[in-house]
Amino acid sequence: MTDGPSNGIPERLIAAAVTMLAEEGPSAIKARTVAAKAGMSSMVVYNYFGGVPELLGAVVDHGFDQLGEAFAQVGASEDAIADLFTMALTTLSYAQANPHLYDAMFGLSTRATYRPTPAKGERRAGHSPAFNAAYAHVVEAATRLSTNGDLTIENPRAAAGAMWSYVHGYITLDLANHFVEFADPVREVLVPMGVTFCVGLGADPASALASHETALGRAWHPGPGSAGSVSLR
Repeated sequence: MTDGPSNGIPERLIAAAVTMLAEEGPSAIKARTVAAKAGMSSMVVYNYFGGVPELLGAVVDHGFDQLGEAFAQVGASEDAIADLFTMALTTLSYAQANPHLYDAMFGLSTRATYRPTPAKGERRAGHSPAFNAAYAHVVEAATRLSTNGDLTIENPRAAAGAMWSYVHGYITLDLANHFVEFADPVREVLVPMGVTFCVGLGADPASALASHETALGRAWHPGPGSAGSVSLR
């Protein structure tokens, strides 16, 4: 990878790859096709990234940067439960708008298999500064749960991990259309899971539900470079 001036070339290649990923899926991501989309020769992919796997790594970082920016916009209100669930809905909305990018970000293969980076056996996301910057917002909100009513949070990172797990489990099934039997799967499936999770931490059921309703009332739309706005189903 070159260490010289980029002249915006890496950013243009990432933008081209993001667009192609959204429009055509991962099978379209090749050095030649991405470079052509950006109006360049295929050698620039190797000059600036080293290869397609590294380019995909940069695309993944781009996705986490966007998600982190969206989490930052949620802010820190007096209702940490509402903040956390707003982040959950934000992630769902982002995944629905960018299913292939979401797959790449979280190492999934429900739509395709992504080539690994040369560091075999290492899950990139957990070692990525971009991921950690986004996830820090989740951990921070989980830390604030201890000041929310009667919740007892002995390990905020574990609480964030548990919440992160059930949210992404839901998203994976949602993207695979497993909830078609429900008229409103967010309210019928995701909200009850979130309320049950909070009650397990000591929250009052009615209060936890009210916080989730507050989150449902907050609107969010994917930012620049995503596939477009989607509704929270």
